[in-house]
Amino acid sequence: MLPIDPAHTHCQALEQAVAAFRRTHAAHVSAWGEELAEVLRDGGRLLAAGNGGSAAQAQHLTAELLGRYQGERPPYSAIALHADTSAVTAIGNDYGFAELYARQVAAHGRRGDVLMLLSTSGRSENLLTAAAAGRRAGLRVWALTGPRPNPLATAADDALCVTAATTATVQEVHLVAVHLLCAAFDAAGPSAAGLLAATAPPPAVDGQVRLPAAEHTSAPEMSPER
Repeated sequence: MLPIDPAHTHCQALEQAVAAFRRTHAAHVSAWGEELAEVLRDGGRLLAAGNGGSAAQAQHLTAELLGRYQGERPPYSAIALHADTSAVTAIGNDYGFAELYARQVAAHGRRGDVLMLLSTSGRSENLLTAAAAGRRAGLRVWALTGPRPNPLATAADDALCVTAATTATVQEVHLVAVHLLCAAFDAAGPSAAGLLAATAPPPAVDGQVRLPAAEHTSAPEMSPER
């Protein structure tokens, strides 16, 4: 069992960091959510990347957009760049770790898309090269980092920088930021009513799916063999 004093110290540091983040960045996160909703509603895409625990949080963010955060809504295009293990290992092997995300940004990113980079230090070389690739391709580059100053915050178009004494606390506040971003995104997005119904599968009757009459087609005619 964790001793009381270290547990109390950890939770107290987290409470202070979350309170500081709320005072300093709450409106900023809300603005990001609104901007992201506009981009994705118009057919754009979110690319997200990080290393280690930050990679896991990047993937958590994209999963919330593909699935849902709280309320029902349509899915939106979002890719966690570390999740394609074949691409990651091929690029790392052939071009080096620094190019891990930059090549994927060049391949998947389109002008006006959003690239979100998560780093507790703000100094990861592969994220800095990804930011440069995103800027060249015309993406909006956002960074979620630890304390300023750091190179990634400087390289990005916009940055949210968490002030905290330890990497663990920075990472915990990053998760809060991800959830606040999702909440702001949902609040800014269109109602799910009608949108989900339009793409829902037909209801099952007696355990079988009945397609509308217009979707029934006769078997294609086969040309005689020669």
